[in-house]
Amino acid sequence: MKNIVKTLTKRSDDYSQWYQDVIANADLAEHSVVRGCMVIKPYGYAIWEKIVAVVDSMLKEMGVKNAYFPIFIPQSFLEREKKHIKGLSPELAVVTHGGGKELEEPLVVRPTSETIIYESFSRWIQSYRDLPFVINQWANVVRWEMRPRLFLRTSEFLWQEGHSAHISLREAEEYALKILNEVYAKFVQDYLAMPVYTGQKSDSEKFAGALKTFCIEALMQDGKSLQAGTSHNLSDNFSKPFNVAFLDKDGQRKNVFQTSWGVSTRLIGGLIMTHSDDKGLVLPPRIAPVQVVIIPIAKANDEKIFSTAKSVANQLVGFSVEIDSRNNLRPGEKYYEWEKKGVPVRMEIGPKDLGKNTVVLVRRDTGVKETCLISQVQKRVDEILQDIQSNLFSTAMKRREESNKTADSWQEFEKALKQGGYVFSYFCGDEDCETEIKAKTKAVSRFLPLNAKEEEGDHYCIHCGKKTLHKKRWAFALAY
Repeated sequence: MKNIVKTLTKRSDDYSQWYQDVIANADLAEHSVVRGCMVIKPYGYAIWEKIVAVVDSMLKEMGVKNAYFPIFIPQSFLEREKKHIKGLSPELAVVTHGGGKELEEPLVVRPTSETIIYESFSRWIQSYRDLPFVINQWANVVRWEMRPRLFLRTSEFLWQEGHSAHISLREAEEYALKILNEVYAKFVQDYLAMPVYTGQKSDSEKFAGALKTFCIEALMQDGKSLQAGTSHNLSDNFSKPFNVAFLDKDGQRKNVFQTSWGVSTRLIGGLIMTHSDDKGLVLPPRIAPVQVVIIPIAKANDEKIFSTAKSVANQLVGFSVEIDSRNNLRPGEKYYEWEKKGVPVRMEIGPKDLGKNTVVLVRRDTGVKETCLISQVQKRVDEILQDIQSNLFSTAMKRREESNKTADSWQEFEKALKQGGYVFSYFCGDEDCETEIKAKTKAVSRFLPLNAKEEEGDHYCIHCGKKTLHKKRWAFALAY
């Protein structure tokens, strides 16, 4: 393990640099020599493995099966859905040569897999008895990124993408919302301790080729919004060009209605920016690769303390525990290092503690220390970890709610946006209007809340003044 001593930039001084410093000091990732790409280091990848394990389990509980499809996609496949190719074109990486010669048809390096997967669906789905049909894949994707930021925007990143086919448009939409609410929102809130809004994207922000895009959005500490996951109702926009069809009960051939949905390593960026502080990374216990680090405070030959540390570690059944027995670092240096790695609980065992049959427990989120009898360690650690998980969520929720604002005039809208957080206002939904709002404020609509109540009466767009279609306020914010 690398001993990192770099001083962290304060969030209040330079939030962007602070974010990079947290990643470097926690040894999560680094920029690759390949422009726009990142190297995810073992500790960072361990967090991703935890995310994969939980999300994969949740999907399997819903009956979703995993598969794998090629990373190379014939360019002609993407061109079958015009809006899809138009939306993705600026981000595509294209292979034109292979085996020492020019290819007959260029191959696109997977930016997303709707087209290549639906070619298979067209052969696999024949009857209404085959529906609904649901597949998921864990893969890497490539979208050429001009302004890379570790975990948030990189040319190559890891994700899961799920795809389903349904007998009706209504069933497809219900499934897209089920994934959003019962998998993505639940996982991010219960495990990452990040409060999220569930909402629908505007036409200018929705996925290229989708009828509707639903999203989970989280607010970062700097007042910017992060899109943490999406679920799309694709209608029959892909099934028609790819001939994904079935025979219904009456023998009529009909196109299926589809969904696609995904979360990525971007979640790690959101995790960092939601909970971490000026001391470094802060991890919720339910997603931390190491939940408890035990630091024996002893001389190299003091076997009694080391054996006690091992005995206590064995008591902590069901927790991820690591004993830091390195003898080339002083205890203070170890504290500093593990603090920067965000481990939820630090346990100290020294000669004085041994004489009292106690240990010292230190929380990463609050820094609070307490003495605990060794006989009570299992119970107390469990209580502390649960409290940390709850505290991180409630702190993030309080921060979000305190920053929320409503605006009913353009002047109020501009002022509120400068203060950070979500600004809820009425919006016409027009793409040109949204483009003008972005040009003037750098903010975009993040979502139309799914769970907000409609407000009676007529409402008018905050920018252009047109009567709005929706009786709910849209959330606007600066965003990553």
